[in-house]
Amino acid sequence: MYDLHDVVEMKKAHPCGANRWEIIRVGADIKLECQGCGHIVMMPRRQFEKRMKKVLSKHTEE
Repeated sequence: MYDLHDVVEMKKAHPCGANRWEIIRVGADIKLECQGCGHIVMMPRRQFEKRMKKVLSKHTEE
């Protein structure tokens, strides 16, 4: 599954051309930050789960 600060790939690329997003908030809504341009998007969890393709890298706590 996914967690806070994981980097995920979405089914559609962002208009800037990047397809990597970092999860910066998890709750009823998911807040994502584009790794290409820094744009922040917020969407309902249900919509996020439909649009997410895969988790690219897991955040490790040190």
